[in-house]
Amino acid sequence: MKIIDKITAHDGPHPFYFFEFFPPRTDQGFENLLSRISRLSNLRPMAVSITWGAGGSTRDRSLDLAGLSQTEYNIDTILHLTCTNMMQGMVDDALAAAKSRKIENVLALRGADPPRGKEEWIPIDPRFQRGVDLVSYIRSSPQYSSQFCVGVAAYPDRHPDSLHDEDTEIEYLKAKVDAGAEFIVTQLFYDVDQFLRWEKKVRAKGIRVPIIPGIMPIQTYSSFLRLIKLCGTSVPSFIMSDLDPIKHDDQLVKDYGVKLAVSMIRRLTSEGKVPGVHFSTLNLEKSVQRVLETLQWAGAAPPTYNKLIEQDTHDDRSVTPSSASRAAKYGLATISTTDGEAGSGELNNAATWDDFPNGRFGDFKSPAYGDQDPYGNVGTIVSYKTTLGPWGHPQTINDLTTIFLDHLHSKILTTPFSPTPLSPESLTILPHLEKLTKRGWWTVGSQPAVDGAPSSDEVFGWGPRAGFVFQKGFVEFFCTEDDLDIIEREVADNGKGWVHWFAGNAKGDYRGNIPDDGRNAVTWGVFTGQEIIQTTIIERESFLSWKDEAFSIWSEWASHYRPGSEERSLLDSVKKERWLVSITHHDYKNTEALWTFLSDITETTNM
Repeated sequence: MKIIDKITAHDGPHPFYFFEFFPPRTDQGFENLLSRISRLSNLRPMAVSITWGAGGSTRDRSLDLAGLSQTEYNIDTILHLTCTNMMQGMVDDALAAAKSRKIENVLALRGADPPRGKEEWIPIDPRFQRGVDLVSYIRSSPQYSSQFCVGVAAYPDRHPDSLHDEDTEIEYLKAKVDAGAEFIVTQLFYDVDQFLRWEKKVRAKGIRVPIIPGIMPIQTYSSFLRLIKLCGTSVPSFIMSDLDPIKHDDQLVKDYGVKLAVSMIRRLTSEGKVPGVHFSTLNLEKSVQRVLETLQWAGAAPPTYNKLIEQDTHDDRSVTPSSASRAAKYGLATISTTDGEAGSGELNNAATWDDFPNGRFGDFKSPAYGDQDPYGNVGTIVSYKTTLGPWGHPQTINDLTTIFLDHLHSKILTTPFSPTPLSPESLTILPHLEKLTKRGWWTVGSQPAVDGAPSSDEVFGWGPRAGFVFQKGFVEFFCTEDDLDIIEREVADNGKGWVHWFAGNAKGDYRGNIPDDGRNAVTWGVFTGQEIIQTTIIERESFLSWKDEAFSIWSEWASHYRPGSEERSLLDSVKKERWLVSITHHDYKNTEALWTFLSDITETTNM
């Protein structure tokens, strides 16, 4: 059903709501997201929206996810669709594919950054210069005009890449509505006063279609900072003040995120002309569910159970050592590390097993696996101005080494592979990272070994308080094939079973000493009243997913220099010749174990 018809007919006891999802990067993450959508459908959203990766990078997964949501789960689905950075013909193909999947709603977007070496967009398909062109195209096409209800995006805090003032941006928004857009979904924001002021200006321009504000409950402090920087979001000072004393307690931050979202929604629906809200879920479910339950907009979702707890109908709830042992024995005997629904087959509640957001090496079975922006795009966003700034004009291998060293020493705040300065945790191993980088092993990810630090520790802590966290040391870097050969021999001769490694290159070659189904938990936490939580897992599929992303960043970086230039030739050659290597040392009780092992390699080979 068309969303505008549902909005017009809505006469419920509370405002409506949408859930936004992005297509997961792995097959098992995709399957588990379907289970998550099925559970969340019990909260009765008016619709779900499915994001579209920059340049159509998630085309097939976006269409498949949207189609399944629409046809298998009978949830009206809004497919996001960009136009300005799509290969010619891809927009038509996407619209035809959406129509064949019985999708009736499209969110028409210009397209996400980054531009390829230019400060302004160079449209690939000349029909599409701006988002309004996609709206006009759908409305003027006989095969699509009656098929799709079209929505558009708006930015209460202004678009982060806009060169125009607010009044001009509102004029552009009006042009999209005049072209046939029937509803507006806003970018996420946290300043309600700013939204209400902006909404009045929008209405004063004669825009009458429904405006649906974007709400994203805060999940962790670090992800919150990254997202507001990425989106150019204004944050009231009271929010930062509230977060500061709890920023090292992930559970308290998550609780605060729920309370803040509830407070925002209450103001928006009472003071603004807001008919409903659009939740950006980041493919997580618990926070959104808690928000709706607190608002009393939806009943609790059906309970999910830990499969280690025997489900019987006896009234006797006592647990004896023998019954607990029997439950654990038979529960563990049926656990598969590769099949089944994560969260039920892996000793966790299906709704919360990945509730602490996953990073680059989170659990690849999680729908939230990877390091995404709110729309599912991955990797570091490289801008033209940034490239010509701190990263300059590298023309030699030594120039690249200097860039990575300058980042370690905080002389520059980012690299194409690291969108933020070095974390306090990484600073504790700075001398080791510096030594590897000087050797030409350009480090792009690492963590120190930690043996039971308090979860409230300001450097190493995460999760709720009253717990302990553990880490195995690991490091990832780019190196030459000759160096990789040396590493492989040294691990085989002197690793003594303590060292595991992966390596891959841009051509698709893979090497390593971990079985295909092997999984290394390298970060875990023990908390009161909970099962052990594993937030960082290194295994083959997640490594290969990140490897492909990492080498695409080299291409992205190179594209900002003219063809034939020394800079571009250098970066292209690095992509072709280097390997990405990830090494983990399992002795987390010895904080120097990994670095001693790598140091021995460099010393014995005169590096």
